[in-house]
Amino acid sequence: MKPILTVSELKRCAKEFCIIESNHKNEYLYGTTDGKAIGTYIEHKFQNYLEAQFSYQKGSSARGIDLPDKHIQTDIKVTSIRQPQSSCPFRDAKQKIFGLGYNLLIFVYDKMDDSNTQTAQLNFVSCSFLEKERTADYTTTFRLREMVKDGANKEDIIGYLNDKNIPADDFTLDLIAEKILTETPKQGYLTVSNALQWRLQYGRVVKLSSEVEGISKLI
Repeated sequence: MKPILTVSELKRCAKEFCIIESNHKNEYLYGTTDGKAIGTYIEHKFQNYLEAQFSYQKGSSARGIDLPDKHIQTDIKVTSIRQPQSSCPFRDAKQKIFGLGYNLLIFVYDKMDDSNTQTAQLNFVSCSFLEKERTADYTTTFRLREMVKDGANKEDIIGYLNDKNIPADDFTLDLIAEKILTETPKQGYLTVSNALQWRLQYGRVVKLSSEVEGISKLI
């Protein structure tokens, strides 16, 4: 019987997978410029790599994330270094401030095609594991943390949220402001843009050189 997948084993496997794939000559992806197709291919390949070694629950569109087990709760993101970003479902406005509600495993690749061998090579230049509390918007959480430290009241917080066009009605903004004052959000490290879906940008994580609690730089 296969062992149960844990977060620590997930991180180890992600690092191993990046090393293996960075040295793999891939015929299937040669000439492909569709980032979504590349991302789906790598996600499936990584899940097959995990499934060969561990027992775990695979995600579905109904569950919303790739690894929904309660002790894992992680979504897999694959993106190009040329524009390290992706989208995710919008649940509520609090996600921009308190995090998405689940962890992220982010693979960032640099793709090169070799016309001589008719193969593609994905050099994984970054792989990071972000705990859910670190998946909020960097600028928004930075400023809100400053405001709380400086003694801002609820009206100050609501005014800032309105200025930032946080997508919520007045009643919801009131509730969010109360939560911010009683539960200061942790510093986020993504850029989270408002849209019908959240647009997540990972440039700050890719360039992160110092150690941050809740972020594991695997590659």
